[in-house]
Amino acid sequence: MVIKGSCHCKATTFEVSEVPENVTSCTCSFCSKRGSLWAYYTPAQFKLTSPPENVSVYEWGSKTVKHGFCAICGCGTFTRTPDWSTGEPDFDNPRVSVNSRLFDDFDLDKIEVVVIDGKNLW
Repeated sequence: MVIKGSCHCKATTFEVSEVPENVTSCTCSFCSKRGSLWAYYTPAQFKLTSPPENVSVYEWGSKTVKHGFCAICGCGTFTRTPDWSTGEPDFDNPRVSVNSRLFDDFDLDKIEVVVIDGKNLW
């Protein structure tokens, strides 16, 4: 099932290839201020459907994660990141984390929310 998503102004649009099993609420300083609920995909499962120049990127700290946001309205859209499932960055296994709050016509209330204590992990 393809799920489409978009920022507030619709200048940044994307698709993912399937419904997430769960979404993540991270408590780190960046994610908690952004308010995102992250759904994780492989790069092959994610497709940016708007022009890439509509996405700006924010990198902080180690510059390991590229946080995308709409260059027009500022909505946090997706990140390009290594897999962190072992606690260490796996650069050979990249992920795209998508702000699932931006899914269009999708009932996010039916998806389990998993809290990650990023405040104390990173």
